[in-house]
Amino acid sequence: MQTFVVGGAVRDALLGLPVQDQDHVVVGSTPAEMEAAGFRRVGKDFPVFLHPDTHEEYALARTERKTAKGYKGFEVHASPDVTLEEDLARRDLTINAIARAEDGSLIDPYHGKADLEARILRHVSPAFAEDPVRILRAARFAARFTEFTLAPETLALMQQMVADGEVDALVPERVWQELAKGLMEAKPSRMFEMLRACGALQRIFPELDRLWGVPQPAQHHPEIDTGVHVMMVIDYAASQGYSLPVRFAALTHDLGKGTTPPDIWPRHIGHELRSVDLLKDVVKRLRVPNDCRELAQLVARFHGKVHQVNAMRPDTLLHFLQELDALRQPTRFDDFLKACECDSRGRAGFEHKAFPEAAYLKHLLQAVMQVDAGAIARQFSHPEEIKNAVFAARLSALQEVLAVRHS
Repeated sequence: MQTFVVGGAVRDALLGLPVQDQDHVVVGSTPAEMEAAGFRRVGKDFPVFLHPDTHEEYALARTERKTAKGYKGFEVHASPDVTLEEDLARRDLTINAIARAEDGSLIDPYHGKADLEARILRHVSPAFAEDPVRILRAARFAARFTEFTLAPETLALMQQMVADGEVDALVPERVWQELAKGLMEAKPSRMFEMLRACGALQRIFPELDRLWGVPQPAQHHPEIDTGVHVMMVIDYAASQGYSLPVRFAALTHDLGKGTTPPDIWPRHIGHELRSVDLLKDVVKRLRVPNDCRELAQLVARFHGKVHQVNAMRPDTLLHFLQELDALRQPTRFDDFLKACECDSRGRAGFEHKAFPEAAYLKHLLQAVMQVDAGAIARQFSHPEEIKNAVFAARLSALQEVLAVRHS
């Protein structure tokens, strides 16, 4: 029995990056031998075990044979006679197909180290085409390793996979899992640009794909193209280290512009509500978590109104805060403002432009939240009277802040 560290741990160590977890491949063993040595089996589809002390994963060397479309369409073969080279051959990219022996030596049959040094993402073998998830993973690695380029032959293979319908067999949960991971990388735009280049974005996220080539008014959007704008928005969100819900909201805030009739371009009247409608289908299809879904819908609907707050009357401002449910969910309101900030600064030449609307609205909310709604409610018996009295008190608090500001 021999064990080797494989995959991301070896890759990241060679890149000088922190290594979080180590995965191991075991050659020359059986499930019974692993369990007898104290390892606990956890893999359902193939034999994976947890080390009794470190709890790191140890997988028996295995090969895979394609039996059907999709990422689950495989027959797995794990036995003591499977070699390390055979196991590495089934991996996605050469930079992930390097192993390190117990004595520290590298086993690199597919030249992953050379590709690391050349900053190239390249598939290990034609078997890459058997698993459509590898398209998503390659795109995600492009978002993480921003200096790496995709090998032309790998792009051609990905394009062929899309043409063969492999991407259509992806299950929603796995698509969302990879998209969410990619959104949290250093430069998420690179993931979507790669998915678009191979044709996969049109299949898994057509609402986003159709934004490229749609113009916007040059005075507000010097970058013109809506797809380019959205990529700038998510990259700004990443540069600020914002959460996944903020990044997903940034990604989807302008989906409605893709359905604007071309004869009224570059204007996009009513695109906010169209974005909300499109989002309903997107979040249902991809099974997006509730926190991402709720924030994205708020941002899609109201991001345009944020730029109008300085011209709003006091009662309109209070109604706006209520529409955003800011009083009950101030943390989500803060995320809403972060996404709107990304939208504002995700424009050519606007990257460092001030976004005072956020501080303004936070200041107003703070004043409104000082009102003791419970104390007011105890003074009345009818629900409508309570509602009106609380609104009046909050409006008065808001007006006091505005009066000081204007003076």
